[in-house]
Amino acid sequence: MKLTYPAIFKPFSDGSGGFVVEFPDLPGCVTEGKTLVEAIEMGMDAASGWILGELEDGVQIPKASDYKTFQVGENELTTLLLLDLDSYAERYGEKAIRKNLTIPAWLNTFAEKNHINFSKLLQETLLSMAQSK
Repeated sequence: MKLTYPAIFKPFSDGSGGFVVEFPDLPGCVTEGKTLVEAIEMGMDAASGWILGELEDGVQIPKASDYKTFQVGENELTTLLLLDLDSYAERYGEKAIRKNLTIPAWLNTFAEKNHINFSKLLQETLLSMAQSK
């Protein structure tokens, strides 16, 4: 799922070239970057995380406003940021998904007799492998 949300970029008050990024439709979603490019990247990450969190909690996400309707101050700009929620969820999502597992019957019997939780074992093994890389 791809979404667009308006973002307001406000230059740092110290004139260093950085920007604060705010999302009027996503309460509390604020980030910043030392350059415009970094601010855009951080904005996309922050907004994607905010939306993914809401979706994983079963909360309906707000509809994006028309970016042209926002009043911005001098030197501020408003633009739309493209959010690729599917890609973001693949990297950072916490929602559990169901996977099928095929093993020999004798190994299944062994695991059941020893009260082995297949999901827990697989998650721990994969996490261990991911952390060692």
